[in-house]
Amino acid sequence: MFAYIIRRLGYAIPILIGINLLTFYLFFVVNSPDDMARMHLGMKRVTPEAVENWKASHGYDKPLLINSEASNLDQLTDTIFFEKSLKLFVFDFGSSDDGRDISFDISQRMLPSLAIAVPSLIIGLLVNITFALLMAFFRGTYVDYTGVILCVVLMSISAMFYIIGGQYLLAKVFRLMPISGFDGGLDALKFIILPVVIGVVSGIGAGSRWYRTFFLEEAGKDYVRTARAKGLAESLVLFRHILRNALIPIVTGVVSLLPLLFMGSLLLESFFAVPGLGSYTIDGIQNQDFAIVRVMVFLGSVLYIIGLIMVDIAYTIVDPRIRLT
Repeated sequence: MFAYIIRRLGYAIPILIGINLLTFYLFFVVNSPDDMARMHLGMKRVTPEAVENWKASHGYDKPLLINSEASNLDQLTDTIFFEKSLKLFVFDFGSSDDGRDISFDISQRMLPSLAIAVPSLIIGLLVNITFALLMAFFRGTYVDYTGVILCVVLMSISAMFYIIGGQYLLAKVFRLMPISGFDGGLDALKFIILPVVIGVVSGIGAGSRWYRTFFLEEAGKDYVRTARAKGLAESLVLFRHILRNALIPIVTGVVSLLPLLFMGSLLLESFFAVPGLGSYTIDGIQNQDFAIVRVMVFLGSVLYIIGLIMVDIAYTIVDPRIRLT
């Protein structure tokens, strides 16, 4: 097990380097350092001297990937890519283009993201599995058909509709909770209820239909027919056999979503003015702040790779027949 984890972590290094290179390339294809300087200084009446001063003060006055004017190893180290991207591997996030400490911003914004993402994941998982089990238990009946139709309808509705409709009905019309904002301590509860409700409701359609497929696939296997032939109650077959053996794909989907717990929800945090990592990423993209964008992409990649490793480990717990070698 330990050797397997070390080997997977070793595979992650070239993957992260490739992701860094791709992010670096895509960002500077859109905007050169000169364009970034003009945007931050103001597009009108920016002198070449002001552009060069901004680039020098923010570390963008060096070549992008290879410094042909340097010698030996400095050709690779005295570049923007080395200074801005490779330091991420030691979690040196540096400062944003407006001078803020990115590590400090992440530490401040992580808790609001978790306050919305964790309840949304747990409650959504319980609701989706319960609804999917209900459809699987009454498979082939009007309950099942109605549930599938409801799932398709919910899947067909845009997430924007849930957000805007929830804000209008629950916050503006019924005034049950604030329409947006965030606060610390226990006062944060009244601000996170609406985003959590919308996050759960918007995921019922896809999640329940997905889990229903797994349950019905297990229900048609030989061991289930054997259990029924022995006289076990349908509810016992459903919970003891079908649910247990369908945990592997469920665990795969859940653990793969773990990076979203830390990265936050881009739409929810933006529309509800929650100062989380999702809105932080959106602000970085809108402001063309490469420092913030590269850090958030790197963190998302690291968390996703860790999530995949956790999936493999969880397999051995859910199904003892699986062994990691």
